[in-house]
Formats: sequence, C-alpha cells, structure tokens
Amino acid sequence: MSNLPHISNWVDGTHAAAASDRLVVINPADESPIATVDATPHATVDEIVSKSLVTFKEGPWSRAEASDRFAVLVKAASLLRARIPEFVELEVRQTGRPIREMRAQLARIPEWLEYFAGLARVQEGAVTPFKGPVVNTLVRLPLGVVAQITPWNHPLLISMKKIGAALAAGNVVIVKPSELAPLSILKLGALFKEAGLPDGTLQIISGYGRDTGKFLCENSHLSKIDITGGLATYKAIASVASQNMIPITAELGGKAPVCIFPSMDVQQAVKASLFASFIASGQTCVTGSRLLVHMEIYDDFVNLLQKRTKALRIGAPTDPKTQIGAVINKAAVERCTAFVSQAVEEGGKILCGGKAVTVTGKGFFFEPTIIETSSTSHLSCNEVFGPVIAVIRCKDEEEIINIANGTSFALGASIWTRDFTQAHRVSQKIDAGIVWINGHHLNDPSSPWGGFKESGIGKENGREAYESYTRVKSTVYNYGIMPEWFDDEAENARYG
Repeated sequence: MSNLPHISNWVDGTHAAAASDRLVVINPADESPIATVDATPHATVDEIVSKSLVTFKEGPWSRAEASDRFAVLVKAASLLRARIPEFVELEVRQTGRPIREMRAQLARIPEWLEYFAGLARVQEGAVTPFKGPVVNTLVRLPLGVVAQITPWNHPLLISMKKIGAALAAGNVVIVKPSELAPLSILKLGALFKEAGLPDGTLQIISGYGRDTGKFLCENSHLSKIDITGGLATYKAIASVASQNMIPITAELGGKAPVCIFPSMDVQQAVKASLFASFIASGQTCVTGSRLLVHMEIYDDFVNLLQKRTKALRIGAPTDPKTQIGAVINKAAVERCTAFVSQAVEEGGKILCGGKAVTVTGKGFFFEPTIIETSSTSHLSCNEVFGPVIAVIRCKDEEEIINIANGTSFALGASIWTRDFTQAHRVSQKIDAGIVWINGHHLNDPSSPWGGFKESGIGKENGREAYESYTRVKSTVYNYGIMPEWFDDEAENARYG
C-alpha cells in the first residue's frame, strides 16, 4: 500500500510530518483502500493540546473582534460552497453512501458556518436587575481548547455543526474524526486557513478512537469535550472528564419511532417510512427504526411497504440512480445479520430483506429489511445502526405513545397524521428531544438537536450550542455608597 496517498494531521496551519504509525481508510462499497492517515500517538496528542492552549491564551482568535470572526467564517462558508463537489466525492468514497444523498446533504452544510457566524456578530451582553446602586454586566467568553469527537456516518455535517459553534464563540478546536471516514475533515484545515483563520486555531488529528480519541479526552487542559457516538464511548470519556472537571456535550444513540395514524394516506405513509428508515442505509441516530402503525391501516400499509422496499435500488454509491448504498464495514453487516437472527428467534416475521448482498462481488451491503415484531423484542428496543427496521401493529393512539416512549432512547420521533389536534396532543406526550410532525430527518442550523435519556446530554445547533461553547463572566459595578460593615476603630482593634 506504499502507493496510497497519505493525509497527515493538520496542525498549526499545515499538514504535519507523517506519523510512523498509519491506518488505512477503506471504501466500504468495494473494499478498496483509499488513503492512509496518521495513527496519532499519545505524546503527539499531548503536544498538540499544549500548543493549542498557548494559541488560545495568546488570543489571535479568542480575543478577535466578533466582526472579524464573522468575516472568516462567512468566507469559509463561501469557499466550502464552491468546493462541494470535491467533498461529495470524498464522502461517497469513505462512507459508501449514495451520491444523490451526499449532494443533497452537503449542499446545505455552509449554512451552519453562516448561521454561527451570524450569532457571533450579533451576540450581546446583558445587564441584570441588580438591587441597589449597582450595575451588573454579563459577557460571554470562549471556553478555551475544546475537543470534538466526530462520527463516520455524517462526517462533514456533524463536524461542521460542532466546529462552526466552537469557532464562532472564539475557541481553539481540536477535531478527532472517525478513523473510518476522516478524509473530508482533514481537507477542512487548508480551507479554513485560506479563509483567514489563524494558524493553530483549528487542529485536526486522526487515529483510532480507542487510542488517539482516548488520549485526547484524557488531557486535563481541555475546556470541553463534544462527542457524537455510542453510550459506551460516552461512559468511558465521562469517567475521565469528570475527574478533570471537563463538561461534555454528547449526542448518542436513538431508536426513533415513526408513528402512523389512520388519517394518513397509505401511499404517503409508506413514502414517509422509506425516507425515515433507509436514508444512509439506516445508519443515522434518528433512523426511523420502529414503524408504529395504527391497526386500521396496518394491513394495507404493510402490503405496500413490502412492495416498495423490495423495489429500492441497491447499487454502487457513485451511481446517481442508487437508492441504497453500503454499510460502513464488515462489522456492520454482521451486526445487521445478528439482529435479524435474534428477531426471528423471538418470533419476528421477515417481510422483506434480511440478508447481506454485494454489488460487484465485494463491498458491505445489506438488504433493506422489514421485520414484523413485538414492541418488546430486541430489535424494537435496541439500536441496529443499519437498514433493519421493526414494524409494529398498534391498536390505538395510547398504545402508539406508550411504545414510542418504551425504550431507553429519546432522540427523535415523527408523527404522521392529518388531524392537527391529534398531532399536537401526541407530540406533547412523546418523550424525545426532536419531534417531527409530518416530517423526518428535517434539520436546520437554528434548530437545537439533541435527546433525552440515553440519547445524550446537551444540544447541537441553535443558540444553545453556541452558548455551550462560552462561559459567562459577571462584572459588578458599585456606584453608590461604599459598604460600612466595620468602622476604623473596630477594624484596627486587637483581639486575644
């Protein structure tokens, strides 16, 4: 593999000298190697954090005017928008997702930079209603050096959510992308430099999560950790972060219910379910992985769903006609297979799919799969992170709500009904951080994104995300009578 291109870490405004240890990035659609990246060792991680702390304290970005940060981020957005095709090609190759999906998703990503740039530009302080002849001013300041651990399923989108908020607030950012899909993130360094971001303000380091990611999150000089990943990873990081008093934002797993009521046209309900369930081959935290269908339309719905699911086009991700691309690796195929096997053992009925397939004799693909099962089955209660979907017959609205709330996850949920009163009533009762009515996967930089229960802590997007990358400083001005607790005689008196 010596002829593979190598993309090293982006540190202090340039690609650093290549590490001695490297890892190979694989195209999941055909199992071909794409490139190598650094497997960053512990000592290098600590050195990068130390350099980043110096950069933050010296203040070329942390003390920059809000208007200057605005200008840099808006220019970065413009540069990114002009280069979307390059990033689409990389994202397709490293994730195996269909090009039609990636073109649609990446076209919107510059909006995140523009939104957070706008927040930085209009951020205002406050004066509190302090009692007495006192003025209390509040200002928001950047935290310091922040670490961001990003996933492989939406590499550029999720990274930009975090990077945009953190940079807008004035922080120095260290990003550790997933070892499975780091290439598009490593490409961002030069883009931000061209936009005018000071060297050392955005550091991008690659490596295995169990090593490089762990080394980064163990460093006591961090001021925040922002992670998108699984619950096990969060728990491992949280135990160390708590010892160092480092706050964490964590966007974790999900088991999103798609709640379908009788007022919905069956054809529309099926289209909605396909979109909710099979975007990214089911590899998103808000995949509509539980179809909760009212019994009045259940049979018609399931019959049409089977036909439409079987007709989905599995193929090469580079083909614009492909609707279902690859899953990320062999382990993902094995996980999907295991979920199908256990569902059958528990009495579930495979309505369509259920097997691994290949497109050209190689690659990691899994058929879009629908399994009729109970609400308490392993499939219904646990995250697959693949195209294996549970469909559940529900007798009434109350049962749909109870099942929707019946897992340890509470990230996203969608409600499909033409009854406005019902939509409002059900949305109020569903326990999830994001509830869509007659929609799914809808996202916007202004809309807070995050869940409850085991789905995470804190928010991406919105003012909430921006403010989570700041600390509030309170300055109290006394312009009235000075305090007179002790007179001079008492203050100078000797005791004992």
